[in-house]
Amino acid sequence: MQTRIYSIITGTGSYIPSRIIKNEHFLKNEFYDSKGNRIEQPNEEIISKFEAITEIQERRYTKDDQTSSDIGSIAAERAIESAGIDKESLDYIIVGHNLGDVDKETCEIDIMPSLASRVKEKLGILNPKTIAYDIIFGCPGWLQGVIQADYYIRSGDAKRVLVIGSETLSKKCDPHDRDSMIYADGAGATIFEGIKSDTPVGILSHLTRTDSYGQAYNLWFGKSFNPDIDDSKLYLKMNGRKLYNYALTTVPTVVKECLEKAGLSLNDVNKVLIHQANAKMDDAILGRIFGLYDRKDVPENLMPMTISKLGNSSTATVPTLLDYILKGKMPEHQLNKGDVAVFASVGAGMNINCFIYRFPKK
Repeated sequence: MQTRIYSIITGTGSYIPSRIIKNEHFLKNEFYDSKGNRIEQPNEEIISKFEAITEIQERRYTKDDQTSSDIGSIAAERAIESAGIDKESLDYIIVGHNLGDVDKETCEIDIMPSLASRVKEKLGILNPKTIAYDIIFGCPGWLQGVIQADYYIRSGDAKRVLVIGSETLSKKCDPHDRDSMIYADGAGATIFEGIKSDTPVGILSHLTRTDSYGQAYNLWFGKSFNPDIDDSKLYLKMNGRKLYNYALTTVPTVVKECLEKAGLSLNDVNKVLIHQANAKMDDAILGRIFGLYDRKDVPENLMPMTISKLGNSSTATVPTLLDYILKGKMPEHQLNKGDVAVFASVGAGMNINCFIYRFPKK
C-alpha cells in the first residue's frame, strides 16, 4: 500500500473539578416551567425522574474563581506531559468551547482574547508559530477541532496539534430550570501527531453535518424561568424533546456513513466513545446504530459512560472519557493496540460529527 501521513494520538490529559454536586443538592431549588409557572411536583419526584432518564447521580463544578481557560490549561499540561513533547513544538492549539470564561456573579461571557490564546499564555509557550484559536461548534467542538487538526497534519502544515475541550457550564445554569441539573464542568486535552505509515492507522475517516433549518435554536441563551429573576442575565436553555429526536434520527446515520467511508463495518468496532449528554439518549443512539446493520445484539461493554458521576460537560466529555480509559481509570474498558474506536458527538447548532480511529499496533 502507498505510504501516507496519518494523525495519531500521542498524549491525553483531563481536569475533573474537585467539587462533587450530588442530586440532593437540588432539593432546595424552586423549579419553574418555560412559561414561568412554579412546578408543584415535589423536588424528590423531579430529581428521581431526572436520574431515571439521564442516569446522572452527581456532577462536578469548578470553584467560583476557576475559568474554562484555567482548567483547559491544566488538562493541556497533562496531555503534553503524557506525550513527552516540548510544548514549544506545538504547531496549533485548538480549543472547543461554548461559553468562554464565565464570570460567576454576572453570568457574563468573556471570549476575547480567545481561550486558545489564554491557554497558550498560561502554558508559557513563546513560539509565535504555535497558532492558537477557538472553535465554537456546540458540544461537538472538541471533535471538530480534531478533524481540523487531521487536515493540518495530513496536508503537511502541522506535525503536532493540541486539541482541548473545556467548559464551566455550571456558571450559566438557571437554578429554576430542571434541565440545568444535566450540566457540569471539566476539561480534556489530546495531542495529535503525524506519522508515515503504509497501512491505515490513527484517524481513518471523519464526517460532519449541520442541520440549522428548524433546529438551530434547540439550544440557546434565555432568561431565567423564574419571572422574578433579573432579566439582564441569560442562561443555558434547551428543548430536550427536539434534541432527543434530532440526535436519535441523525447520529446513527452519520456513524454508519463514517464507518463506510473508512471501509469498515460495525463488526470492526471495539469501542464507541459518544458525547455524554444523556444516558437514555446515548443507549437509544447505539441501539439505532446496530439497527442500521439489522442487529439487535448490542454488546454490554461497547460504549463506556462517565455521565453518572461527571454529568454533561459538553465539549469536554469525549476527550475526558478517552483520557480516563487510556489512563486506566475505567478498568472495565480498554483500548488496545489495533483496536478501532468510533468517536461521535451532537450539539448546539445543530451539529453532528464523527471520526473513526485505529490505535497503532506499535
